[in-house]
Amino acid sequence: MGKMFDIDFDVTKDDIWLQSAKTLSRIIGVLGMLLPILLWLFLWIVNGYTKVLPSISHYYFTRSNVIFIIVVSLIAIFLLVYKKSKGGFLLSTLAAIGAILLLLFPTNALIKDCCDICNSVSIAFIENNCFRNTFHYISAAVFLGSLALMSLFVFTNDNKEKLIHEPQSCTPSKVKQQNIVYRICGIIMILALLIIVIGSFNTPFKPIYNANNLTFWMETIAVEAFGFSWLVKGEAVFKSK
Repeated sequence: MGKMFDIDFDVTKDDIWLQSAKTLSRIIGVLGMLLPILLWLFLWIVNGYTKVLPSISHYYFTRSNVIFIIVVSLIAIFLLVYKKSKGGFLLSTLAAIGAILLLLFPTNALIKDCCDICNSVSIAFIENNCFRNTFHYISAAVFLGSLALMSLFVFTNDNKEKLIHEPQSCTPSKVKQQNIVYRICGIIMILALLIIVIGSFNTPFKPIYNANNLTFWMETIAVEAFGFSWLVKGEAVFKSK
């Protein structure tokens, strides 16, 4: 684990551990991939609730809210300081803003009435608000959409620059493999977001969509793809050389 995150315990060095872009990418990737798993696992442990909720955002109203808030906040902070390239900095900043806003403007509650709290996994209640709920999902779309664009365009472009300016640190075949992974992850994220958008409309597909909590599963797929692309970026897997 220490090797993966480049942890250096040399006390003679007066510097901050988290300085490497690769280390930062790996941490962001791990946090992203662990988020839905930790939310579900913790709610199972403390409440014995094994079903998934309608969306990842609904864990905000459960005992898993601490995990949701901390992990999303950490991802936002790390995205804000990420500046590997100009395009990457702009999109990562936009993604960070989206992450912060989706926390500040939570989705609608799981329950209709605060008196139902004791009979539910919910520990919090907030009055439903159409504007707040819509703004929340727009923020989530900005967050995941920006990360998808980073995977599709920024990471692949960074690899092209690396081949030109740092040929000794990579091989064309490895870079090609990485770019394929980046594009697949980006496409998966966009497709997952499109399915969520389709599921929000009143179509014959909506009853099936709601019955299977597909918002949660599509968000999970998108977040896993996002996390994996960042692990590749940090060369935890598919190393450049």
